[in-house]
Amino acid sequence: MTDLAPALALPDAVPARMVNEFAYCPRLAYLEWVQGDFEDNADTADGRYKHRIVDKEGGLLPSPNGRGDGGEGETIHARSVWLSAPEEWLTARMDLIEGEGLDVTPVDYKRGAAPDLPEGAWEPDRVQLCAQGLILRANGYRCAGGVIYYIESKTRVPVAFDEALVARTRELVQGLRAMGARAQIPPPLVDSPKCPRCSLVGICLPDETRFLTLGGETPEAERDPEAEAEAEERVRRLMPARDDALPLYVQEQGARVSKSGEALEVWLKDQRLGASRLFETSQVALFGSVQITTQALSEALDRDIPVLFFSMGGWFKGLAHGMAHKNVEMRLAQYRAAQDPAASLKYASLWVAAKIRNCRTLLMRNHPNPPAATLEALSRLARDAGRVDNMASLLGVEALAAKHYFAEFSGMIKRKPTGGEWRFDFNGRNRRPPRDPLNALLSYGYSLLAKELTVTALAVGFDPFLGFYHQPRYGRPSLALDLMEEFRPLIADSVALNVINNGILTPDDFVRRGPACAFTSEGRRKYLRAYEARLDTLITHPIFGYKISYRRVLEVQVRLLGRALAGEIPAYPPFVTR
Repeated sequence: MTDLAPALALPDAVPARMVNEFAYCPRLAYLEWVQGDFEDNADTADGRYKHRIVDKEGGLLPSPNGRGDGGEGETIHARSVWLSAPEEWLTARMDLIEGEGLDVTPVDYKRGAAPDLPEGAWEPDRVQLCAQGLILRANGYRCAGGVIYYIESKTRVPVAFDEALVARTRELVQGLRAMGARAQIPPPLVDSPKCPRCSLVGICLPDETRFLTLGGETPEAERDPEAEAEAEERVRRLMPARDDALPLYVQEQGARVSKSGEALEVWLKDQRLGASRLFETSQVALFGSVQITTQALSEALDRDIPVLFFSMGGWFKGLAHGMAHKNVEMRLAQYRAAQDPAASLKYASLWVAAKIRNCRTLLMRNHPNPPAATLEALSRLARDAGRVDNMASLLGVEALAAKHYFAEFSGMIKRKPTGGEWRFDFNGRNRRPPRDPLNALLSYGYSLLAKELTVTALAVGFDPFLGFYHQPRYGRPSLALDLMEEFRPLIADSVALNVINNGILTPDDFVRRGPACAFTSEGRRKYLRAYEARLDTLITHPIFGYKISYRRVLEVQVRLLGRALAGEIPAYPPFVTR
């Protein structure tokens, strides 16, 4: 990553809050300050709520040069004051400044209780407060100390700005700036009790990163079953197993999505079809002639809720989202790898080999008598995918594997008599448009999966339109198509088999228009429920040993790709079920 340093310019000043984060965990500070990552959890939301009073600007602060509001001898009680000190490389928005005249005391509010320490406060809190004191001094005020107010215990802890604390604060400021200049993320903490309460733990992936860095992912032939059984002890599941927020799908033609208070509402003329609370909405998917109001779209953009647009038949057309992720560093690494044929081939080979192995696993699980020759061919082709020396050869391996896989796909379909014989025939893969119900199911599932990984890639900081295997094409999310390769059989193919074999969909849920086959509105609704249920299914991660949902797996894999591109882990670990 050091070769990225010349392309990344540091800000002129370090936020005092980042000095706190750097003292607490350098990796956390890097994620927030350099890469622009942030994620709320209960603690951060609660802290923001408890800060709401001091976050409102109020009161007057006298000018140190005698001009402006206030003056020498006047009592000060100023809230939410923003000052900078270029000579100290610092800037801060201070919760509260008390004092009289030019003798001032910064008061910093913290949500928790005061710790039982000789100093009365945690070091990260003390250095953040001291940074505020240095800023005030640089602006001409007299500032001998400050106060940390712990909201939960209602305790005021005085902190003297002595030489030792000032030196420590300046040392941390320079350390933070040097870390940013290196453009190299610090290693994660080791088995730290700080990690479980950190809001960025799902982004940081501390245990997963250390495990892979230390060689936790080994070739299949060299795996130790006993060691794998202990994976859950080595890698803690520090993130929630499932996402609380879920997508809102709107497919009723002529419907509109509007905002009402803290909810998105779906209306058809004067009839309210449903609603979704904003904090429980991860994305909004609109199919065909569905409208969204400016107010609803603006609120979605403000809250980083992507709005996705599909044709009525399910073709993923595009999306609207807020500002691009701040992590330019990751996109630079992506662009560099995409321009390197060897690097692109390396990642493409991993994805194709993983897809072939997962196709083989799906056949073994669902086919009553999978042909041994087919299973052997898929095993051989998965190995071949890792040995090719050019993209054309890899495309050939993938095409041959698909031929073997789809030749036996019909064997995974159960035939159940219901009065007559209910069946879904499958005579091979076809598309654009699909000509039978099963191909319609597969195409629709792949489109939804491409949508899912486009959204995830954007959230992580990638450019979803620049891939390594799928070449860039106008309007095509090439990286999302790359990332979905290993999940095609596990999610899209699996959902198609599920809705057929369990009678969730019948031939009556499809309609034919000429040679094309498509869903009815009710059929699409049933499919979406099954698709979301699949993404919500908990699965044991084959490398880390903990259970998370498929939707969470997608995010973890995309973040691991970022770690691999940055050189933090030795290689991208594909997701292969066993």
